[in-house]
Amino acid sequence: MYIKRLRSLKKRKYYPHLSTNSSVGRHNVLLGIGGNMGDVSRRFGHLYHFLVQSPFITIIETSPILRNPPFGYLEQDDFYNAVMHIQTDLMPRVLLDYMLRVEKRFGRRRSFENAPRTLDIDMIFYDDRKIDTDRLTIPHPFWQERDSVLIPLSHMKGVTWLKRLL
Repeated sequence: MYIKRLRSLKKRKYYPHLSTNSSVGRHNVLLGIGGNMGDVSRRFGHLYHFLVQSPFITIIETSPILRNPPFGYLEQDDFYNAVMHIQTDLMPRVLLDYMLRVEKRFGRRRSFENAPRTLDIDMIFYDDRKIDTDRLTIPHPFWQERDSVLIPLSHMKGVTWLKRLL
């Protein structure tokens, strides 16, 4: 019998976080991050440090971490999700390639659709651009139906650039 699991928000070091640093990037991007294999909260901390050291990314704000049940393939552990507002000078397709390399560095293996994963990074928004190609769709499809985006996003304070898009 399936028992509905409750969603919960968790605060961890750097989640939530609002930077006081000024950005060097020209483009505002909202990333969705998630995972459900291993110590995801710790991995999110490592991801934060990795991206802070990146010459391509400036982290502006992160949300609290949401624990929520899986969708699609249900026979797996709950997911942990958060959103990050970053700024970058990378163009969308280059940023996508960079994020895919970061996922791989953090142990991501793509076995089947909606499979368990160590780290998933999705581009939800890139400025106010609309892109629809085989490799990249922005805004991310169905973002407005996903609690894994909406709930963490609702706790962010500094995404004023995004409010005009919503």
